[in-house]
Amino acid sequence: MAFYESVFIARQDISSTQVDALTDAFTEILTQNGGKLANKEYWGLKNLTYRIKKNRKGHYMLLSIDAPAAAVNEMERNMRLNEDVLRYLTVRVEALEEGPSVMMQSKGDRSDRPRRWGDREDGPRRDDGFRRGPRREGGPGAPAQTEGADA
Repeated sequence: MAFYESVFIARQDISSTQVDALTDAFTEILTQNGGKLANKEYWGLKNLTYRIKKNRKGHYMLLSIDAPAAAVNEMERNMRLNEDVLRYLTVRVEALEEGPSVMMQSKGDRSDRPRRWGDREDGPRRDDGFRRGPRREGGPGAPAQTEGADA
């Protein structure tokens, strides 16, 4: 059997328990066709980049699947027919990941990100030794002088 990872986005107006019920229905389809669900992760209610079928948010769910292609095709067919599923994507992988996915690992852990200049006390500031001198005559923004204007 082959390994697959499938992510689907469910409508925002259903509850997370209804999303779990959807996942259980898809798992049942897989097991009836000779496959099994290795892992499932609920990523939460997230903002969509653009509106999909008048929805601005969606419940994201990742399924790690060990199943034949026929079982995955049947699951995808049922996802297409279900009105609560906005989008889905299934990808064949060489091996299933152990442990939490990247989406779950990055939650709250931002210590590895580089800090930008200007954040709080970390970077140089304009008032640290940067002084503006007097304006030069004839520089940009200075009034133009004409000859004979002194007389």
